[in-house]
Amino acid sequence: MPVLDPAFAASRVTPLILTLSCMDQPGIVHAVSGAIAASGGNIIQSQQFGDTDTGLFFMRVETDLPGDETAFRQDMAVLAERFGMTWQLDRQGRPLRTVIMVSKEGHCLSDLLYRQRSRALPLDIAAVVGNHPDLAPLAEFYGVPFVHLPVTPETKAQAEAALLDLIEREGVELVVLARYMQILSDQLCRQMSGRIINIHHSFLPSFKGARPYAQAYARGVKLMGATAHYVTADLDEGPIIEQDVTRITHADSVAAMVQQGQDVERRVLAQAVTWHAEHRVLLNGHRTVVFR
Repeated sequence: MPVLDPAFAASRVTPLILTLSCMDQPGIVHAVSGAIAASGGNIIQSQQFGDTDTGLFFMRVETDLPGDETAFRQDMAVLAERFGMTWQLDRQGRPLRTVIMVSKEGHCLSDLLYRQRSRALPLDIAAVVGNHPDLAPLAEFYGVPFVHLPVTPETKAQAEAALLDLIEREGVELVVLARYMQILSDQLCRQMSGRIINIHHSFLPSFKGARPYAQAYARGVKLMGATAHYVTADLDEGPIIEQDVTRITHADSVAAMVQQGQDVERRVLAQAVTWHAEHRVLLNGHRTVVFR
């Protein structure tokens, strides 16, 4: 069995994650690999995808890059100009500064806070924001500040202004809607494009409105699930990150369906947030590329 060289192990640094997208053309992988090699870096993992429908190319690279990364960033800026790239570079595992927004249902919030506390989710949660005060004790239990921003037709603009102030003041990079039952304005959606993740039950649009699980029970559904997606101005129609389903039988009551539905919502939202925080999700128009 090969033995790890202690000197090599000691010299290892926290890997960088490079993500990029541009029009597909010859030489992209060669150029990026060359820039990494020129900076003394080593490619740990590389994934790429060329979309034949849109002509776009997507890439995610994990690299050990010793020393100062300034020269590599300069090389990437040159490549970005050459290939028309959109690109991002970040440290692997760096917790994203995050705000979680909630209403009254706490199952998704509880799951996210537990995963973050157990270091299974690379988030730095700046605050939990609720339009109701019900989940303040849960946030307090995990030592996370709770901000109560009531929303009514008369106060909606002021509430969003306060939210944007919090986002700017705390350097928030990601907003997670953990069963937040308010519609965000078009302006906020545009300003935070690609940085707001929502979860909803996948009954939509079949069972809109109040008591969707009761509606599904009355119709005798056999499958139900959840969808996590980026938020856009089009309600519940943003680019999808993750989905999952669970089977329902005739013996399941409405209460049992609610419990199973909440389990799926927890799982799907946590997976979507994890992939986003690990820089595995790239926007491809109305769709996403997810490097798993």
